[in-house]
Amino acid sequence: MRFRYLLATLMVTSLAIPNAHADLSVTGATGEKLSIPANTFNKATVVTVTGSRFDETVGIYLAYCVLPKTGAAPTPCGGGANKKGIGDASFWISSNPPPYGQGLAIAFNPGGRFSEKLLISKKIGKFDCTKVKCAITVRSDHLHEGDRSHDLFIPITFKK
Repeated sequence: MRFRYLLATLMVTSLAIPNAHADLSVTGATGEKLSIPANTFNKATVVTVTGSRFDETVGIYLAYCVLPKTGAAPTPCGGGANKKGIGDASFWISSNPPPYGQGLAIAFNPGGRFSEKLLISKKIGKFDCTKVKCAITVRSDHLHEGDRSHDLFIPITFKK
C-alpha cells in the first residue's frame, strides 16, 4: 500500500507551462484524477475541484486539510465533520452510503466523476497555511478507515 501512496504522491503535477490556465492535478495509482484550475492564492478562495475515474464502490472524503505525514490520514481539515451533507471545505462523496448516509453523501457521477466547490483559506483552525503545508485532499471514507490507497493531495501555496 505504501507504494501506491508514494506513487500517487509523486505523480502530483504542478504544471509550469506558459499557459496561465493550466490545471493543477494529481493522478492516483489506479488512474483516478483530481484537478483544480491553476491559481495564485493570496486569500480565501472557492475552488472548483473535479475528479474522474474514481472507484464508485469506495466512498471518499474531499477536503482542504493540513498535508499529512506519509501514510497518515489528512487532518485537521477545514469544515470539520460534515454531518449535514452540506459545507464548503469538506464533502463526503459516495454512491453507496449506508442508510444513515442517505442525503448526506453526494453520489459520484457516471465514470467516478465529481465536481465540487471547495473553500480554501490561509488558516485551518490554528494552523497557518502560509507556514505549514496545506492541500486539497481525497481519502477513503470512514467505511474504509485505514485504507491509504485512495489518498490524493494537491498542495496549496499562499502568497505571504
